[in-house]
Amino acid sequence: MPVQTQNATAGRWLWTCRAGFEPHLFEELEWAEASPRMLGEALVESDAPEGPPPAFARAGYQVLATLPPGPADAQADAVARTLTSQRGARPWVLQAFTPDTPRGNTLTAAAEALEAAVRARLPAERLLGDAQRAREASALLVGLCVAPDGVAVLGLVAAREALSLAPGGRRRMRREGESPSRAAMKLEEALDGLAFEPGRGDVCVDLGAAPGGWTQRLVARGAKVVAVDPARLMPELTAHARVKHVQQSAFAYAPEAPVDWLFCDMAWRPLEVAQLLAKWGRRGWAGHLVANIKLPMKDKNPILHRVRHILVEDGGWEGLTLRQLYHDRDEVTVTAHRMR
Repeated sequence: MPVQTQNATAGRWLWTCRAGFEPHLFEELEWAEASPRMLGEALVESDAPEGPPPAFARAGYQVLATLPPGPADAQADAVARTLTSQRGARPWVLQAFTPDTPRGNTLTAAAEALEAAVRARLPAERLLGDAQRAREASALLVGLCVAPDGVAVLGLVAAREALSLAPGGRRRMRREGESPSRAAMKLEEALDGLAFEPGRGDVCVDLGAAPGGWTQRLVARGAKVVAVDPARLMPELTAHARVKHVQQSAFAYAPEAPVDWLFCDMAWRPLEVAQLLAKWGRRGWAGHLVANIKLPMKDKNPILHRVRHILVEDGGWEGLTLRQLYHDRDEVTVTAHRMR
């Protein structure tokens, strides 16, 4: 890790990640032969990698420029000149962010000031205020990364190709009601990144459901849930008309008929969970998959490689994504579907 944050290189890609996971992101990009370089805490740069996007990256931007040090107004002038010189007239979503680290978080006010100064210099008709509309509007995400040691980077990514629509990939979900744990927020963030989500009338199986964080959020969307876990659920879920609690091991359970969605968040060994999910795909028991895979302390990338192989080659799951989301810790979130 560099002692001071390094400037990014124009034309390469700037990746953000969870603090402490820079070596895993670096290794992942090195395996992809993308010539990675550590820039600082929670920041790695590389060439554009071929194949699936890096699992340990929260967000990625192609670097347009490293901004000269100085006051926000001077930097904003440089950003405005660079952006308006780009060809095309697609709308912009302007997002300033800092690395998600203790040092980075002290720069939040500076990032907000830079964003406001840039916004005042850009044509209002090109600025899209709602990031959630960015993909349907074919917008470009403009990332202004304000990092420690005077480093500020201007990056760009097409919203339809972006790993996250949140600034720097920090997709904070609100904890609603009396959710039993952060598990509910992990699910909300995973569903937020999908083109569609379970709704009224959909049948879902939640493996390892207790105490019921994921089941609770699925029921709130109108879905019917088969909650599989030997342990007890929250009382309000046990009595819910759209919840069926099967007190059985997830590894022994088999559905009576194929279901719409399979969900799984179990504190279990990753390869055994992957084999269980592959069985569901191979037998056509579910159309869509959202799962959380816990990672070991060491050899995270080799395990992820094996998990990917098991799910795709053995399970037949398609459109597979593996991402360490904002609310994930030593884990990744998996999404996939199965054509029937």
